[in-house]
Amino acid sequence: MTRTTRVLVTGAGGPAGVAVIRSLLRRGDVEVLAADMDRWASGLYLVPADARRLVPAGRADDFVDTVRRACADDRVDVLIPTVDVELPRLAAVRDELAAAGTLLAAPSLRTLDTCLDKLALAHACTGALRVPRTELLGTPQALSGWQFPVIVKPRRGAGSRGVRTVASERELDAVHDEDDLLVQELLPGQEYSVDVFADSTGHVVAAVPRARLRVDSGVAVAGVTLHDDELVATAAAVARAVGLTSVANVQLKRDADGVPALLEVNPRFPGAMPLTIAAGVDMPSLLLDDVLGRAVPRHVAHTEIANVRYLEDVFLGVDEVLPAP
Repeated sequence: MTRTTRVLVTGAGGPAGVAVIRSLLRRGDVEVLAADMDRWASGLYLVPADARRLVPAGRADDFVDTVRRACADDRVDVLIPTVDVELPRLAAVRDELAAAGTLLAAPSLRTLDTCLDKLALAHACTGALRVPRTELLGTPQALSGWQFPVIVKPRRGAGSRGVRTVASERELDAVHDEDDLLVQELLPGQEYSVDVFADSTGHVVAAVPRARLRVDSGVAVAGVTLHDDELVATAAAVARAVGLTSVANVQLKRDADGVPALLEVNPRFPGAMPLTIAAGVDMPSLLLDDVLGRAVPRHVAHTEIANVRYLEDVFLGVDEVLPAP
């Protein structure tokens, strides 16, 4: 009898982790383990009690060793991290994990380094698609030639944290002493998110554009998937430019001429993944099969569908809550 595949999903408290866990739980050939730093993480309680794991924060010195021990002790076949800060640290020990029997379902370290550095990302994608002018604040290249307003954003970091609009050259001069900030051309058009799955050869199997219709705390709580060949082609070009071989979320925005242009890439599962799955593209399941060396389709189409998100309670006995570490 063939043993079920054991998969450990980290970041079980976030919407991305919950989406991955729910996707894999629908499969009959997978045993899902869930891990998080917080014993109150909701995704922990989607799996049986003996499949719940507490791990240190992704930046903690002992995070990697703790996860590696958990993978070894639990005979984990595939590890799926869903938290930005965890990804480079685990990608750096990909070979060690594989030697111990655990395959890492995450982008390569090179791809992560490119995507998590917005200046490197802009350079990697220039020539492959429309990339807004992006300069490092404080360098000679950033001193002139801007049409205001412009965007100032951290060179590294996820989401919209630290992003602001600067209305004039005088205002821009006032932030010149801050470190590692980028100045970027402001794109006036509509913003889109495109969930992309590229297989282990870099072939883009699916790209699902969606419009975020309502956002709460950085997470889309209402949205709609779109059929838009231009968005699909642009996101696929981004995936090829960064060497993507897993799942990523590509953020695009139209310029003044209506051309889709690059904003950033989140090289992980997005929190709105349930919408993409409901649209017919189960990216967590596709990624798992690809990592395991199983055949995946060359192309998976999606349907146009809308969603709204609501709060859902999980009730459990007090004795079922994991003890504090």
